[in-house]
Amino acid sequence: MFGAERTRTLLGPVDPARDTAVPPSSVSARDLIDRAGPAEPVVGRRRVRPTRRLVLTAGTLAVAAGAVAVLQPFDGVGPDTGDVPGAVPGSVLVPVAYQFDADAPPAGPQLRALAGKLADAKYDNRAGRYMYHHTKLWGDPVMTSADGRFHVAFADETKVWQAADGTGNRITVQLEPQYPDQESRDYWQRNLGKGPAVAGTPAPATVPLPPRELTPPQADRVQLRELLKTAYGAGAVSKEVSTVYGRYVVPRQTRAEILRVLADVPGFRWRGQVTDRAGRKGVAVTFDDREHDAQSLLIFDPLTGELLAHERLTLAPVRISSYKVILDTAWTDRLG
Repeated sequence: MFGAERTRTLLGPVDPARDTAVPPSSVSARDLIDRAGPAEPVVGRRRVRPTRRLVLTAGTLAVAAGAVAVLQPFDGVGPDTGDVPGAVPGSVLVPVAYQFDADAPPAGPQLRALAGKLADAKYDNRAGRYMYHHTKLWGDPVMTSADGRFHVAFADETKVWQAADGTGNRITVQLEPQYPDQESRDYWQRNLGKGPAVAGTPAPATVPLPPRELTPPQADRVQLRELLKTAYGAGAVSKEVSTVYGRYVVPRQTRAEILRVLADVPGFRWRGQVTDRAGRKGVAVTFDDREHDAQSLLIFDPLTGELLAHERLTLAPVRISSYKVILDTAWTDRLG
């Protein structure tokens, strides 16, 4: 399943909506899912009709309200949880509590303070022909059993080299799927042989990127407010921040202005210190979208202000989310 950004990349300049600001839908995703009817999984295939427990924008499963999560696959190969509190060998999902869970303070003062003391990232004051990004995305998509009890979230790893004219290469590798619990893992492996995962390690899929006009964001607050769609609220802003950091190499002054723009958007709460799924320490803000029963999470590097991770979490009936980590950002002259 292609996500919106991958679809836009493939369409490139022929995308009729690529420069169009799309406001949030008047009908929530949950309502649309409810209308779609029950699931009809197809054995051996990644095809399923949406249910209330299937997020079409893709997702992974989390537990414990007010927590971010670190995945630790059964085979022990995966993100290093380091000294994450509560990490148990063999667990699928290790919840990590926010520093400020209940009664989290407004994020504005903390974001402004962070913006005022940013250090250089490793790519600052460097140059190259290509912008390079290495990301992992969990939840592409989530599939749920017909009785709603067992879940599996697909995942991929992507490396992108993209020049200022939009051309370059994208390499995507399908990763092992993730499960919220042992029961889900047993169910999918029992019913689909080895589960939805492709046996062995699939060959990376390399896609050449078509020409596309790219305009890197500048340290201009008015421009950034428009780029980040602040008029549509904190939920939309969270998504656009993730898009910007996943597409551009953002310099320090622009990173600082992005934090100041976020500080002015109503609804963000300061969650303090957290650990992302790559085992990196960061600081987090969240926005609770009660209208759509969802939460947006942004995790920033506490020194450089770079975006480390973005999560979009549905709060009920099952906590399902899309979770992206940005593992590396750089300038390079080499096309991978």
